[in-house]
Amino acid sequence: MARYAIITDLNRCTGCLACSVACKVVNNVPIGNYWNKVMRIGPNPKWEGAQNPDVELYFLPVTCQHCADPECVKVCPTGASRKLEDGTVQVDKSKCIGCQFCAMACPYNVRYLNEEEGVVEKCTLCEQKVAQGELPQCVAQCGGRARWFGDLDEGIESFEAPADWIALEEDLPYGSERPYEAVTAGRVRLSDFVDEFTESDVHHLTDVGNKPSCAYILRGKTWQGRE
Repeated sequence: MARYAIITDLNRCTGCLACSVACKVVNNVPIGNYWNKVMRIGPNPKWEGAQNPDVELYFLPVTCQHCADPECVKVCPTGASRKLEDGTVQVDKSKCIGCQFCAMACPYNVRYLNEEEGVVEKCTLCEQKVAQGELPQCVAQCGGRARWFGDLDEGIESFEAPADWIALEEDLPYGSERPYEAVTAGRVRLSDFVDEFTESDVHHLTDVGNKPSCAYILRGKTWQGRE
């Protein structure tokens, strides 16, 4: 039994929103809704009374945390929200009645009602891509290589991201658009790429007993969320 999750190195995230845009495109997320939101944390003073330039800022992507003990599953009256053996939390649209109990129970406000279909939606960790051996789209499209995907049972050091992008054409006329292949040339492991970090640098969003699975690495800055 796996425990799929995403680890985000916040020291590498530039807030470019590529993950958010890529997610909306590949999952056909309706206008005005997001499976992946990127929040700006700061600028905050580095110490009490500090003023610019002694401030710090980082970006925090927030999506479904695919919790170990999800509140959304507990309150769902039809069993539409369920936790799978791979550790992900999914919504069975055929069972969803759009009551939004799950959205109200979620500590992270990452669910919404698709009014056209009358069902609740959220991040699926791109289950359709993972099933084919691919990475979630937000991981595959992260230009800063800040997002990593893997199995928590194998340790976060084993998480993977694309190794490189492959240009489709080398010689293009000046000013023309340069296309890029939608796949990657291999993968790189988190332990072989990111800067050194300690256990105290690994953080989670607020835990209200749901045990969020996704994690964040933040070095040298003050984590603004509750553990």
